[in-house]
Amino acid sequence: MPTIESIKRKIEIAQELQSVVKTMKAIAAASIKQYEAAVQSLGEYNQTIEMGLQVVLSARETLILPELTRNNRLGVIVMGSDQGMCGQFNEQIAAYAFEQMNNLHNLSKDWKIIGLGARVVASLEIAGYSVEEDFAMPKSVAGITPIVQELLLKIEAWRNEQQMNQIVLFYNRPVSNNSYRPHTLHLLPINQEWLQNLKQKKWSSRVLPTFTMDWDKLFSALIQQYLFISLYRAVAESLASENASRLTSMQVAQKNIEERLEELTAQFQHQRQSSITEELLDIVAGFEALNETTI
Repeated sequence: MPTIESIKRKIEIAQELQSVVKTMKAIAAASIKQYEAAVQSLGEYNQTIEMGLQVVLSARETLILPELTRNNRLGVIVMGSDQGMCGQFNEQIAAYAFEQMNNLHNLSKDWKIIGLGARVVASLEIAGYSVEEDFAMPKSVAGITPIVQELLLKIEAWRNEQQMNQIVLFYNRPVSNNSYRPHTLHLLPINQEWLQNLKQKKWSSRVLPTFTMDWDKLFSALIQQYLFISLYRAVAESLASENASRLTSMQVAQKNIEERLEELTAQFQHQRQSSITEELLDIVAGFEALNETTI
């Protein structure tokens, strides 16, 4: 039977863990808000880029994009996490990526994979998928832009050196403050229907702006900004989902710790009461023995 001292030590350890879990919950909740704010901040920027594309597309009667080299190559970017204690976050997105890659490519293995986050890279490699390059996930909003710029350079290298024109992102996307679901984003080729809808969209004022820059250069620059926004949003949403998963895990951990504390406290009180009872009995027995001796 455990002693009062050992039970008391277990209670102290549980209370320390409870304090750590509460701190991690607070950090996760604050991080979710930061990444959500980062996504919301893209709204006006994205609208400006779309308006610019609308103006450029309106300058051409027919939209003719450069013909893409027909091949069966697929560039894949899978976003996970570097840190743990976020439940099945990495396993879920890795499994989803496996399924989607096979569906997209008819079981062909002609793909290149980039992994963001050491833990999702491990999941991919355990399943037998070769990761060409891996990057660390940002640890704050300030770190998103540098990683997006690196990804854009890698995508450009894929296109120029390997004629890879199909680029797909797999990442977890928030659906509420504490839940998320896997999501697919077809980054390239650019959706032709989306461009046509922009071209036909009614302009907000009576006069459509004009431009003097070379059409091809301006269109290419705007598409580059569109890709930047898409990647930035995906990274921020993945980070928000990671923290939502961590928040859920910490809530479960906190509940388990609270239940364990209740058990230990009840056990401590029972042991303490038993100890007090034994001491009282010893005192009574000693008193009776003393009276008998006296008589």
